[in-house]
Amino acid sequence: MKRAILVMFDSLNRHMLPPYGSDEIVAPNFARLAQRTLTLDNFYAGSMPCMPARRELHTGRYNFLHRSWGPLEPWDDSMPEMLKTAGVHTHLASDHQHYWEDGGATYHTRYSTWEFFRGQEGDPWKGRVGPLSDTQDALTGLYRQDVINRNHLQNEKDHPQHRTFDAGIDFVRSNADAAEPWFVQIETFDPHEPFFSYPQYADLYGSAAVTEPFDWPPYAKVTESSDRVAQARDAYKALVSMCDRSLGRVLDMMDELDLWSDTMLLVTTDHGYLLGEHGWWSKTIQPWFNELVHLPGFLWDPRSPRPGERSGDLTQTIDIAPTLLSFFDLDPASDMQGRPLSPAQASEHRDGVLFGGHGGHVNVTDGRYVYMRASASSSNEPLEDFTLMPTHMRSRFSVEELSDIELAAPFGFTKGVRPLKIPATSLINPHTFGSLLFDLESDPGQLNPLDDDGNELRMIDLLVRLMRESEAPASQFERLGVPMVGPASREHLAVRAQRGNAERAAERMPPLADFVAGRLNLGSSLPLLLADPRARQIVRERMPDVTRTELVEATEDVSLYDVAAMLATSIDVLRRLAAELAEIE
Repeated sequence: MKRAILVMFDSLNRHMLPPYGSDEIVAPNFARLAQRTLTLDNFYAGSMPCMPARRELHTGRYNFLHRSWGPLEPWDDSMPEMLKTAGVHTHLASDHQHYWEDGGATYHTRYSTWEFFRGQEGDPWKGRVGPLSDTQDALTGLYRQDVINRNHLQNEKDHPQHRTFDAGIDFVRSNADAAEPWFVQIETFDPHEPFFSYPQYADLYGSAAVTEPFDWPPYAKVTESSDRVAQARDAYKALVSMCDRSLGRVLDMMDELDLWSDTMLLVTTDHGYLLGEHGWWSKTIQPWFNELVHLPGFLWDPRSPRPGERSGDLTQTIDIAPTLLSFFDLDPASDMQGRPLSPAQASEHRDGVLFGGHGGHVNVTDGRYVYMRASASSSNEPLEDFTLMPTHMRSRFSVEELSDIELAAPFGFTKGVRPLKIPATSLINPHTFGSLLFDLESDPGQLNPLDDDGNELRMIDLLVRLMRESEAPASQFERLGVPMVGPASREHLAVRAQRGNAERAAERMPPLADFVAGRLNLGSSLPLLLADPRARQIVRERMPDVTRTELVEATEDVSLYDVAAMLATSIDVLRRLAAELAEIE
């Protein structure tokens, strides 16, 4: 009887794991996993971040060209639901709180059964009204809620990661002798920020065990000291070591119950996390560098055991759904773009894959070169959402957002349904960073962008071909300034023309103290500045993205300096802005 287990982490960095040549992290069970499975060396993300990646996990197709963060759509084919319909019991055990927000509300109900464990990040779990402590009362929003949650997670066995693996392992043990086929998805939010673990893991690393922890970096350029960066990296490593222990529990169970003979095991993540690389923290607000998209992947297929072997085939997260469906002898849905991760597919050469987030760079790699195509203009328009489920991460679309909607023509994958076409904004303006081309063979760290017209033209042709195959809307071709029909030509080159953008975006942020300051300054809160008519005019002229991006609207209690670190505002612009603010009486 066939069974399958998917172990899914969030924000797990491939380049820091032992199977991929790093000794940064104490992770013996990841090393053990690689000895038992096929290690995927050229495995890439597709649609990002969290919920777009999970929509891809269900549907086996890209969604970032058509939609920002959102639920499954009525026309989406869901792999767990297809399995359920075919008689395979599907079970989800997860602590990933985004499933239970507005923008993820249609995913968990596709499974036969599901369990959810509370307390990760700022999950609105435990209610606490009133003061917390002298050092914590200034905290608001997710940060305040996280402090409250941690007070209820004093022991590792109470931690949602531990309880998630408890539940997944219990499902397997309870159904190990069942006559019916089953699939279980054991999915933890870790090692996503905040990097909260326990002393036994922090003790493995130097600076994680400190009086004032730094385990929740901002979504911004790095402005912290090297010691502070090392502290955050160590906190991340400690949490990965905790994840490694949970993975070991799954491997122990596989050994104990002799599941290797008939049970597929797939272990992976949705994307990585920058810990100071390229001068950035986190993800989403900067280009999707290789640390974020080149993923760890491990596969055990009992039909064709390949313990300890490695595969250099170009593979992607869109392949997960077809892999699981084919294992249970089901054909992938006709709309799925992925292909099974099996030896039978090895002869089918894939010459490129797309990846990105809605409204950001549209990226393509052939496994050696990576091309990041930015928007043709600083407006980053036109940009549209195509949906019948108008929700953001934690909110419904506003009345204002819905005031200018229209019905679009059906796409091939919408099964004849006409989606809403809604004008959209983006968390990132890719024009700020320019179009970038890298050769991963000679420059694996993506430190030296190429200016190579021949390779850029070749990669543009690959990009537009894959966009056309994905039925990218016309607005995406227009936004990027690439041809919707026909081959690319020299007029479509962008790297050289946007080189200045890339250089300015790569500049390191000077400390706040380096800027001139008056009554109103870069350290002033954004609401305070926008409340002053003259300051508001200066900010909107110098930093127009402040009033355009969903990210800034969601973090309006931070300083203008912090916002500039998020948006990669040029240092020259910041100096002029600081000087003009200082002149206000």
